[in-house]
Amino acid sequence: MSCMRCVCSCIWGDSDPGPVRLKDIQQVTLDTNRMGVDCVIVKSGHRICGTGAAQANAPLVQDKGYFELKIQCGGVWGVGVATPMVRLDSVPLGKDAQSWVLASEGHTMHNGEVISRITEKPTEGDVIGVSYDHVELNFFLNGKSLHCPVFGIRGTVYPVFYVDDGAILDVQFADFTYPPPDGFNRIMFEKSIM
Repeated sequence: MSCMRCVCSCIWGDSDPGPVRLKDIQQVTLDTNRMGVDCVIVKSGHRICGTGAAQANAPLVQDKGYFELKIQCGGVWGVGVATPMVRLDSVPLGKDAQSWVLASEGHTMHNGEVISRITEKPTEGDVIGVSYDHVELNFFLNGKSLHCPVFGIRGTVYPVFYVDDGAILDVQFADFTYPPPDGFNRIMFEKSIM
């Protein structure tokens, strides 16, 4: 290295930071700042257990977002989307105007009303996929559509998961078990260019 480059590097720092390490890129996980008090998040923000709900650390701002969960242990659970105003200590979700969920009992729910019922209930080992495109929320069981779309979701929403009665869920925001529907992709963080 030339003497001048060493001096410039010492004064202004190295202009080439080198390769970006994957651990430096922010990953979507369950948010330990947005969870119920009796909820437990482990496995680097990818497993939820205990009693309560948790939201992801990134909202669904892109056009077509997708995420998955695997039911590790049955019990009472739910998955869907919720606004930042949802009460994460009160489960099951879907009883208020702030959350839209598929519940372990086999129905989708919002504002205390059952929206639709599914014919095949998910069990331990099953993978639930969730897609959202700001028009409808859809659920998939082991890669196949459950044909129970939810409409009318307004505002900023985050992926949300709840557990009770011994349920354990593993969540995936990338590296999916089943491919997302056409045009859908993992959740991405919003970046400001200002």
